[in-house]
This record gives sequence, C-alpha cells and structure tokens, in this order.
Amino acid sequence: MIKLKEMPVNNLPRERLLKDGKESLADYEVLAIILRTGIKGKNVLDLSKEMLTKFQLNEFSNLTINELMEIKGIKEAKAIEILAAIEFGKRVSNYISVRTIIKNNKEAYLYLKNKMEDLEEEHLICLYLNIKSEVVYEKTISIGSINDTSFDINKIIKYALKNSSNHIIISHNHPTGDPLPSNNDIIITHKAIDLLNKFDIKLIDHIIIGKNKYYSFNKQKILYYKN
Repeated sequence: MIKLKEMPVNNLPRERLLKDGKESLADYEVLAIILRTGIKGKNVLDLSKEMLTKFQLNEFSNLTINELMEIKGIKEAKAIEILAAIEFGKRVSNYISVRTIIKNNKEAYLYLKNKMEDLEEEHLICLYLNIKSEVVYEKTISIGSINDTSFDINKIIKYALKNSSNHIIISHNHPTGDPLPSNNDIIITHKAIDLLNKFDIKLIDHIIIGKNKYYSFNKQKILYYKN
C-alpha cells in the first residue's frame, strides 16, 4: 500500500480539484474527498476503490447505513456522512432539473418581486438564461447603491461564460419603492449593453423593482402589478 504522504501532492484529489476542476476527478477521487480518511492498512483512495467495487455508482442513492457499514472501516458516523452527501447531491440535481422559464419582463418581475421588493439596501441581481429562456443561474452581483463600481460588468460576463448563457436579465431594487430610473441607472445600463454585445451576450432587460410596480428598460416605462 502506498501511503498518501508518499504520493506527489499534485496527484491527491483535493489538490487536483483545485488545479484542474471538479470534473477532472474520477469517481473514487470524489468519494475519497467525502470519506477524508482511510483505515489502518488502507489509504482513503484504496478504500474508495473498494467501495466502488462492491457497489455500482447507481446503487449509492439507495444504500442504507447498514449496507455501508458492511465495508470494513465504515462506521455509523461515516455512513451517515456519505448518505447525507448523496442526499444533498440528489436535491441539487432535482433543483436544477426544474427550471423557471422567463419569457418577458412581467415573468422576470414576478420571479424577483418577493426576493427584492422589501430589501432595505439596493441589490443588483443577474439572471442567466439558456436558449430555452430557462434560468440556469442567479447571482447577486453587489449590495449597496448602484454605480459604476458595483455594476461590475466583468463579473456579470464571467458568470455568463461560466454558465454558457448568452441571454441575461439584470435587476436592482429601489428601497424607496419608486422604480423610476435615475440618470446613473440609464447611463450604466447603456454602457452594460455595449460591453455585453462585445461578448455576444444579449441583455434581455434591466428591471428596477419598486413597491408593486417595476420599470422595464426594454419597455421604457413603469409597469404596475395587480394581484
């Protein structure tokens, strides 16, 4: 058995994840990170390989604590951690599989209304959409008064590229409840459109959330919400 400390550091799962990304890891390396430690006479990588030999990957979602504890070195606490990690992964997967579709400014407003309407500070949030108009990612870009610094276009572009999204909706709230854009809002929005176009990213709309009303830069007017 090769001890982990005898292996090149760059070959260890945690270091490889940091250097090459999570997608570069083999199944047993991902499991090794969850397990963290091996047992006497068996390092964590070998223990992970043994588990994946005993159980197929698609069997893990239905394993019980007792079944996991059949493997030497897997005690109850470790079995619980493994099942919790599996359950968390399932929940993330289920969340991603049911995506919100936003096809117009009203749907965008309704998606954001409850999140932003009563905030006491201005929040700048960006929604990233795929070609089906599904929200694939949501990111709070900044908190505080919206200006050139907080309206970080490079940050917005970074997450668009990371999520393969070339359609985005930008939104911020006005704590006063009045969604009428300021001159600064108008200037920054036009600047954002120009910079995003250089990366073939289309700004579908910039929506300002007020109290039961919102401003759509696409429509260039305030729109009112009625229950």
